[in-house]
Amino acid sequence: MSLFSGKRRRVLALWAGVAVLAGSFALPSRAQSQGQFRIGYQKYGILVLLKAQGALEKRLAPLKIEVKWTEFPAGPVMLEGLNVGSIDLGQVGETPPIFAQAAGADLVYIGYEPPEPEGEAIIVKSDSAIRTLAGLKGKKVALNKGSNVHYLLVKQLEKAGLRYSDVEVSFLPPADARAAFERGSVDAWVIWDPFLAAAQKQLGARVLADGKGVVNNTSFYLASRAHAEKNPEVIDIVLDELSKLDEWARNNRKDVAVLLASYIGLERSIAELSVSHNSYGVKPIDEAVLEQQQQIADTFLNLKLIPKAVRVRDAALKKR
Repeated sequence: MSLFSGKRRRVLALWAGVAVLAGSFALPSRAQSQGQFRIGYQKYGILVLLKAQGALEKRLAPLKIEVKWTEFPAGPVMLEGLNVGSIDLGQVGETPPIFAQAAGADLVYIGYEPPEPEGEAIIVKSDSAIRTLAGLKGKKVALNKGSNVHYLLVKQLEKAGLRYSDVEVSFLPPADARAAFERGSVDAWVIWDPFLAAAQKQLGARVLADGKGVVNNTSFYLASRAHAEKNPEVIDIVLDELSKLDEWARNNRKDVAVLLASYIGLERSIAELSVSHNSYGVKPIDEAVLEQQQQIADTFLNLKLIPKAVRVRDAALKKR
């Protein structure tokens, strides 16, 4: 019996265990008409597990709703998809909703995951002469514009007594940024998991600073306002399935790493490091988290990184 076949059986057994979470359910009081529910996701995280699990499809099948999944490389482009109507719901970091709202996107916050400050970081090569944040002055730093790490860089520079203008920011998506980082055409890279964990494990990248004590790195579930207001039962079902899956994931991190590694092709060590940074436990939107988002919006307005003031509470879904 090969090691591969034994590993395959273990992975299949884990997926079977996760599938049990679908369980029994009660039909909602009102039903959405036949159609699609379109979810945007990135190639990592709890939505990947939800997609693979198939529980949401089972919950929505009696309502004659088909679930369609679309993968995006990063949060900002996902919210562009939400804005133009190509998806109904997505999960992104704390900064993309600010840029999207400033661009006029009619979206609403429907829930959030607990902070994951170690899930993003400013990294340099292992042999880099840069040893402190102050050493970034005058250096070229790569990041994905409008992503969660954009705010991390701003706040870490502020902590080090530097201005945003003290560094040369190069806006690159993760794949291009990694290539630039490897060949040395940028001095530092600000990135999130699992790209962060992969750079640490595969490239020996050194963490200059992560989000601890500086930013929360909270991820949010957002929906188009029209869809959320028209289909509240569907939103409730999604949050219920996420809550059950989060509870399992919080208590089974090693299994989460195995599943993610098998499903998206990560090396096991990368998945384990990345999952160690994760927090699980979806929560409803509250005043405290809206205020945190408002601080981010005000920061970016002051830096002229967004074109107009954003009132985050305008994107809060009205309570039913």
